[in-house]
Amino acid sequence: MLIAIPTGIKIFNWVATMYGGRIRFATPMLFACAFLLQFLCAGLTGIILSVVPFNWQLTDSYFVVAHFHFVLVGSLIFTIFGAIYYWFPKATGRMLSERLGRWHFWFFVVGFNLTFLPMHWAGMLGMPRRIYTYPADRGWDFWNLIASLGVPFQAAAILIFAVNVAISLRRGDGAGNDPATHGRSSGRRRRPRPPTTSRPCPSWPAAGRSGTSSTPTIPTAHTSERHERRSP
Repeated sequence: MLIAIPTGIKIFNWVATMYGGRIRFATPMLFACAFLLQFLCAGLTGIILSVVPFNWQLTDSYFVVAHFHFVLVGSLIFTIFGAIYYWFPKATGRMLSERLGRWHFWFFVVGFNLTFLPMHWAGMLGMPRRIYTYPADRGWDFWNLIASLGVPFQAAAILIFAVNVAISLRRGDGAGNDPATHGRSSGRRRRPRPPTTSRPCPSWPAAGRSGTSSTPTIPTAHTSERHERRSP
């Protein structure tokens, strides 16, 4: 319960920071958003386990296993992946593929939740941890089957991540980046601005003093301070 107080403050800090910023849902930000949701679930189940009646019922059950993995995998591993996708180009000078990064994210987030969410229900049904076999028809078979189906998704996600890193180290051009979101990373260049010049303003009256032009010019951002002083 003491841990929940600073954790709750940090959750509101992170959400408020996102609310006040310009969010671009690139791969690092996707992993950061998934971290927020899964870390919130991990904290809520931690509060449940801190209450004595629930703890007495759920200790050494798969509910504890699910809570533990939501803290370590759902929070820690997702932030590590987000940091890798953010800092890898800065550390190596090579871009990771944004398209493969999104495939990695969605496979991993689906596989993770498909594996560890059902463990909460299996634990509440009384399935103990640290056993290698158990009698059939106890109500745990269905939830264990769903949890097992999530493992191939996680394995595929890690394989995609490894392929992404290998392609990046070999080519280094971020092949597969979305030009709409990663135009600068894809090597696109901005079109140069046309040179700014002074233009005549026909609506101004001609100057009365001799030696001055009858069509004075409008100073622009690129004119010098001396020119601005001479302009009417």
